[in-house]
Amino acid sequence: MVIGLCREARRAGRELGLASTDAKNQALRRAAARLRERCPALLSANRRDVENGRAAGLSSALLDRLTLDEARVKAMATGLEQIAQLPDPVGETIAMWRRPNGLEIGQVRIPLGVVGVIYESRPNVTADAAGLCLKAGNAVVLKGGSEALASNQAIAEAIAVAVDEAGLPPAAVQLLPTSDRAAVQVLLRQDEYIDVIVPRGGPSLIRAITESSSIPVIQHYAGICHTYVDRHADLAMAERICLNAKVQRPGVCNAMETMLVHQAVAERFLPSVIARLRAAGVEIRGCERTRAIVPDVKPATEEDWRTEYLDLILSVKVVASMTDAVEFIGTYGTGHSDAIVTDHYDRARRFLRQVDSAAVYVNASTRFTDGYEFGFGAEVGISTNRLHARGPMGLRELTTYKYVIYGSGQVRE
Repeated sequence: MVIGLCREARRAGRELGLASTDAKNQALRRAAARLRERCPALLSANRRDVENGRAAGLSSALLDRLTLDEARVKAMATGLEQIAQLPDPVGETIAMWRRPNGLEIGQVRIPLGVVGVIYESRPNVTADAAGLCLKAGNAVVLKGGSEALASNQAIAEAIAVAVDEAGLPPAAVQLLPTSDRAAVQVLLRQDEYIDVIVPRGGPSLIRAITESSSIPVIQHYAGICHTYVDRHADLAMAERICLNAKVQRPGVCNAMETMLVHQAVAERFLPSVIARLRAAGVEIRGCERTRAIVPDVKPATEEDWRTEYLDLILSVKVVASMTDAVEFIGTYGTGHSDAIVTDHYDRARRFLRQVDSAAVYVNASTRFTDGYEFGFGAEVGISTNRLHARGPMGLRELTTYKYVIYGSGQVRE
């Protein structure tokens, strides 16, 4: 079954790669309309998944990711419409140059081909990944987690119907309709049909996929995101940013997991911000210097600095200098998203230069590392790789390129 779906996706991908921008946009707009029309059915399917997940003991963070409501369904539909409004990257000339022998060489964007997306919990990934792959001319094979099977099937079916209505091959959007884990192992061996795998989930899932796959994998192991409050920070601004980065949605990969505070402002900043975080339900785990300022904070261990909590838990460390903060992020960070709060221009520029993460912020919450917030319409994933993409993966990150060469009879001597 898996091999058959992948083979169909390859055939559909060849056709989709040649489709016009108008046809792809029509499919996206029809898909948005279908999601809105089928909202009651989608929510009904999702309720079954949530009830099963709750009975299976899923954590509150995973249940939050799994749950759909009317607003989230509308957001999925809006995301597809926004993708339709974005420029089509396929066919874009990246560069063009002329050689001394008269050859004109161009570098032109083309689709990757067939993208496999393996993900957990979040049904919205089904719509986001399908929409982005469609606009970038890629067929997509989706394998969601068993906890969201009914939700994913309902969303994928609505999108495939819309693709067919637009005159494009419905096999361009494939969802593996099974909760059998063996299906993933089969999928990961289909390098004849699948060009790249994008996993979305916890570190154990991504590590297992990377170790098993014969197909290139774009990885995102963990989001241990830091916010560093500098000695020159506007402390009221820092408090707002840190509260948002931790509390607004703690179960996602761009939420802050460790807060670093310069020793020069720690005594003024920590009591107030910790009180506000605790009022929002956050458990604080701090270094010895943090506990000297707020004594009832739970001691942080070495393991805390290396943990992506995805929950209302925050590690706090007081640092002696900005150099210490940058070194700490380099040691314990995962290259996802890190921020500095400072009013000092030179220190902001230094942080941007020295912190080697996919997204580095000055005076803003790490929660903005998201394809929608970056203006991509949606994202197929967030890469902490260096190859082939980094950060939120939008349309351009779902393309590669080829060279086109114009000659006038040249032969190589």
